[in-house]
Amino acid sequence: MEYIKSKVRDVMDFPKKGIVFKDLTTVFKDPRAMHIIGWDLSQLYRDKGVTKVVGIESRGFIGGSILAFELGAGFVPIRKPGKLPADTIRASYGKEYGTDTIEIHRDAISEDDIVVIHDDVLATGGTMAAAYELVKSMNPKQIYINFIIELGALGGRANLPAEAEVTSLITY
Repeated sequence: MEYIKSKVRDVMDFPKKGIVFKDLTTVFKDPRAMHIIGWDLSQLYRDKGVTKVVGIESRGFIGGSILAFELGAGFVPIRKPGKLPADTIRASYGKEYGTDTIEIHRDAISEDDIVVIHDDVLATGGTMAAAYELVKSMNPKQIYINFIIELGALGGRANLPAEAEVTSLITY
């Protein structure tokens, strides 16, 4: 993971003053880093019977798609309102620098699915908590939560459901 950490760029005062944004675009452009992330993510879930990986817009689409491919699972996007073409369900939530809303297709997850919800960074946990509630409302067999980076000092893990197994590749 030291190699991945060495590729993460800190962007000061983004998206607003006082925030140090962990930019993974510098990781994603590196072929070796992408291979390491794909391998390490897939090893966390290889024997868990995962049938769907849900990626949160937009950087969660990258790691989520890689994970779905590595596991031979389907990929389901969670997007901002108005971006999905069919019938959706939505959740609104607060996050570290405002409020937001996300949506998922109403028919994206079935009761037979075992799901990993993936996003790039765990900060305060608001986005993931909302995503978890959307997926949970579809009654899958199991839900796992995963991140590439966790910002431990922000305490986001405490805002996630206790019943969910939460994993992160890197913690700052």
